[in-house]
Amino acid sequence: MATFCRLVVVSSLVAIIAASPEAESQQKSGAVEGISSGETRIIDLSYAINEKLVSWPGDPKVFEAKTNGTVEKDGYFTRSFWMLEHYGTHLDAPAHFPPGKSTVEKIAAEKLFGPAVVLDVRAEGEKNADYQLSPAVIEAWEKRHGKIPAGAIVLLRTGWASRWPDTQRYRNTDAKGTMHFPGFSTDAAKMLLERKISGLGCDTLSIDPGNSLDFPVHRQILGSEVYQLENLKDLGDLPEAGAFLVVAPIKLEGGSGGAVRVFALVSK
Repeated sequence: MATFCRLVVVSSLVAIIAASPEAESQQKSGAVEGISSGETRIIDLSYAINEKLVSWPGDPKVFEAKTNGTVEKDGYFTRSFWMLEHYGTHLDAPAHFPPGKSTVEKIAAEKLFGPAVVLDVRAEGEKNADYQLSPAVIEAWEKRHGKIPAGAIVLLRTGWASRWPDTQRYRNTDAKGTMHFPGFSTDAAKMLLERKISGLGCDTLSIDPGNSLDFPVHRQILGSEVYQLENLKDLGDLPEAGAFLVVAPIKLEGGSGGAVRVFALVSK
């Protein structure tokens, strides 16, 4: 039964990918087909949810779980839980910032699958915690791998995941309460939107740099009906190009965002 279910999942993924413009190149890579044979690695880019994760400053309550049933007393185990929409590894739906409109459940399913583009700016971030992605980094990536394809999900690797879950180091807050961590620039975001990407992600608390006060990249990206992924785990096992992402957010009706499980498929 387990083998059958696994094959159904693989077949479903193949069908979804085949509906995209990148179908031919992706199917040639064999990443999805390689799941059953063990030729493809599946990398989980999400943090497990609990009450100890790094939260956005000022949130008084982030997560709470309550046991409703125990095996000893009831013969089964169940819990109820409460959490913020924007906590841990999560997705920002376009409705999170105006002029974006779509809530989580309205994001088209095909946009949750796509080739991964990894932009490595660890060196820049180490020198300058307030670093904003330069369009030159995107241009250099395209010289090595070709133009970013439509439907891609672009991930910024800053190295900040190495600071998780140390709240002080991850937020990197100064004496005045300002956070400092790298992010996207509006110029870089504009260039990526021109490529017709499906999503944008980072291994920090926000796709805007930590010292941002008005979140211009949020407004730019979400206003273009493109979703965001924040607090991704270490991207070190992903190649710059060649991985395929599966983004699986909670289907929360009316949600401005929500917990998300992000998987990368990488051919061995």
